[in-house]
Amino acid sequence: MSSLSPRPLPPVIAALQFPPFRGGRRHSMAWYEDFLLQNAAVFVEGGIRAIKIQDETRESAGATQQTVARMAALGRLFRKTYPDIALGIIVQAHDAISPLAIADAADADFVRLKVFVGASVNAEGMRHALSVAATDYRAAIERTDIRIMADVHDRTSHPLAPVANETAALWAQNMGADALVLTGMSFDDSLGRVKAAKSSGVRRPVYIGGGVDADNIGSALAVADGVVVSSSLLLKAADPSSLLQWDRSAVEHLMAAADSGKAG
Repeated sequence: MSSLSPRPLPPVIAALQFPPFRGGRRHSMAWYEDFLLQNAAVFVEGGIRAIKIQDETRESAGATQQTVARMAALGRLFRKTYPDIALGIIVQAHDAISPLAIADAADADFVRLKVFVGASVNAEGMRHALSVAATDYRAAIERTDIRIMADVHDRTSHPLAPVANETAALWAQNMGADALVLTGMSFDDSLGRVKAAKSSGVRRPVYIGGGVDADNIGSALAVADGVVVSSSLLLKAADPSSLLQWDRSAVEHLMAAADSGKAG
């Protein structure tokens, strides 16, 4: 969908995480293609209309050429297979440019960036704001139709200054994010963060980025504009080496609960 009219983001986005491209068991590109198609089918056939494909390869700096090439190829395969499903891109590396370059090549609809404003630290080191580099690059490649979903104080890192979550959310909005992701240390914390952000003047769509399942998705969508889901949809006791990792019945149950919550 390479026009400058971005596709609306659905309220439920599934995260499809690839095994790392390096640092673990080695898989061929054909294996990753099969992994993508089998698990994407689970989400799509279960009723989900947006999927974020996720690289989990640890990097010491930006994404490597291998990561960019593989993610672009996998994204393009997804787009050809599912032209009507919204596609998102995220890479493990702290990198403003590579996700957008991948999204451009794959004709993806959005990217997710974990440290968009401010500064933070996690197990991999210091992280500084990606917002200026990301929005500048997106403009340079003339792909303002690619939405940026920006995490606000992502729970996998710690902010280096005591900035309120709602203040950081306003920063992200003002620095060009098209949607925000707020995820607390608990589900109730996530709800509180979303409410505070909206009360402070955030007008961009706000998603909860974790901790959502069929039991609480109605409560989540009563407060947030959308959710990102993955862990609650995994097959129970699946072999990590197996291609199929997500459970279609769990996806269908979640989507039924989401539809029921909207109807209520």
